[in-house]
Amino acid sequence: MIEDARLAYPQVSVRRLCELHGVNRSWFYEQQGREEMDTDQALSQDIEAVVMEFNGYGYRRVTRELARRGRPVNHKRVLRVMRERRLLCRPKRRHRATTDSNHSEKRFPNLLRDAVPVRPNQVWQADLTYVRVRQGFVYLACVLDGFTREVVGWSMSKFMDADLPLAALNNALSARCPAPGLLHHSDQGMQYASRVYVDRLRSAGITPSMSRTGNPYDNAKMESFYKTLKTEEVDLQEYVDLDDARRHINFFIADLYNRRRLHSSLGYVPPAEFAARYTATQM
Repeated sequence: MIEDARLAYPQVSVRRLCELHGVNRSWFYEQQGREEMDTDQALSQDIEAVVMEFNGYGYRRVTRELARRGRPVNHKRVLRVMRERRLLCRPKRRHRATTDSNHSEKRFPNLLRDAVPVRPNQVWQADLTYVRVRQGFVYLACVLDGFTREVVGWSMSKFMDADLPLAALNNALSARCPAPGLLHHSDQGMQYASRVYVDRLRSAGITPSMSRTGNPYDNAKMESFYKTLKTEEVDLQEYVDLDDARRHINFFIADLYNRRRLHSSLGYVPPAEFAARYTATQM
């Protein structure tokens, strides 16, 4: 009733509205507060549905996802409701180093600084990270397309040797079949500098590139992806073992991250959708 009256008479003062409806102002404000609580409750349920599906979404992505679901709402209101419902908390865990650049293998110059990808399969970026399980750690290697932000290949193992990123690279090559000339960027870790890994790059016509020592900003897109993975998946779980971690992370990457999660750098569309739109423009 209150909201309907305000909409019907937008230029009429609260005092005049109360006179028109024969109510006092204290009752009017009380009812208005109740109606706001009711609409906030409905909005809260919609927000919680989004957050349950996309663990770790911030208020901006929640706002965009609500709009995609036909529920446009102001981002400030979403932020307020998420704060009130304690939906903005983020667990944090200690960092564990995964890069060992103390080796005698050849290091390659950083070519990524001069490369601005304008199409898929032009620049791939690779990195390793750790994943906590009940009895310790397992390791994940990923390959990210620098243009579409899709994770095009990944692999998990109990061991952080050259076979781990090599498996991720081979998965990416099988899935994407890139033309020769692609740029592959990584850190200077011994796994990426190993002869078996470099030989595989060269056999596929791929040019290796490496970050400067101790400079994670040289591979910022990979760092950003791993931050998302840790915040929205890994740090919210208690994996039993490698198989359990692999099952959850495979789902997160293949389904949630690549196909459904909104990416701010892509205009708030999922990476796979961004790639499909690009392909459509080339036809």
